[in-house]
Amino acid sequence: MIKSMTGYGKHVVNKDNMTVTAEIRTLNSKQLDVNLRVPQFLKEREIEIRKMISSRLVRGKVDMSIVIESNDTDSAPVIDNNMAMHYYTELKELSKSMGQNNFSDYMDIIVKMPDVFVQKEKKVEEEEISLVVSCVENAVESVDKARISEGSDLEVDFRLRISNILKLLKEVDNYDQQRVVKIRERIYSNISKYLNDPETDKNRMEQEIIYYIEKLDITEERVRLKNNCNYFVENLDNTESSGKKLGFITQEIGREINTLGSKANDSDLQKIVVLMKDELEKIKEQLFNIL
Repeated sequence: MIKSMTGYGKHVVNKDNMTVTAEIRTLNSKQLDVNLRVPQFLKEREIEIRKMISSRLVRGKVDMSIVIESNDTDSAPVIDNNMAMHYYTELKELSKSMGQNNFSDYMDIIVKMPDVFVQKEKKVEEEEISLVVSCVENAVESVDKARISEGSDLEVDFRLRISNILKLLKEVDNYDQQRVVKIRERIYSNISKYLNDPETDKNRMEQEIIYYIEKLDITEERVRLKNNCNYFVENLDNTESSGKKLGFITQEIGREINTLGSKANDSDLQKIVVLMKDELEKIKEQLFNIL
């Protein structure tokens, strides 16, 4: 089973006069990068919330916000009388200095000044914390399911691409014997004039030809490529998602395909190698998004 690093989750909890909304968006990243926005009174619990996120989401860029809305008047902002009186005194003195002794509409100005309305210190109840924790857990669960769902779609595509590479590899098997015959005939054709030369060591010539053909032998590469493709599929079946490991395997697959291309010395095989590379590139593009 594989998981995508892209996902979205949201959960809303309503209880009494309180509404808690936890919303998470995740994108691909080389490591876990959590951007967490929480109300001020939850700052002391931020580490706990981050641990909850990291234990489930493991890797990726995580953008999470927790919004708490309350209809309770006890939590509504109140007027700071000292600050309001300070502004009143300053405005009154300013009016006098400008000769506006009849000006008296200070209230409309004062209520718009900074820090006149302040949030009362709120005593956090454990029940409220439990509500927030439960909401976060459900949001994380939701985004994790979204990651699994998208990962399943990607897994189908990966299996198809690997299957295509293996089918192309069978075509390589069909061309390989013909390729060796063609190479041997081409070599003999090019050196035929030397074979009739009495000074030419025909046994040595034959040895050189065999050595050259052996250098072009692709049997090991075909076997390793097949094994690496099968190993890739085996890791798709693992219970834990491992995008990094799959990435390493694709590097090995790419290395064998490149070696096939360099040894092919045949236009038909080169075309097959190009098609293999195309399938592999499509896998690599999606692997950046796998957990």
